[in-house]
Amino acid sequence: MNNGKREHYRDVLITRLAGLLGIAEETVSSLSRGDGTFPDPLDRALNESNRTIELRKRDRERKLIKKIREAIKRTEDGSYGICEICDEEITEDRLEVRPETTLCIDCKEEQEQVEKQFGM
Repeated sequence: MNNGKREHYRDVLITRLAGLLGIAEETVSSLSRGDGTFPDPLDRALNESNRTIELRKRDRERKLIKKIREAIKRTEDGSYGICEICDEEITEDRLEVRPETTLCIDCKEEQEQVEKQFGM
């Protein structure tokens, strides 16, 4: 992969990272604002359920943030766009969809088959 393309993906990754960090900041401030006092038990249950869902989404985003940061590091050290299993170049189509990926499509499909087969 040439430097121009690597720089393009680095910019995409940085933009995604900034967006996710902004969402996380909004969530923290909104969760800290609520006082959590509801006279109706159903309102309290709904609020707790919504809060749980929101925290689960943020946890998934936290994991994605970690992957994006690692991908940005790979753009800097020159290993970006190389499959970590087979050492083949990851296609640009795949990188456009999942720029934080570490696996080519063939290795990812194989990994998913193993996970499906063994229920991982």
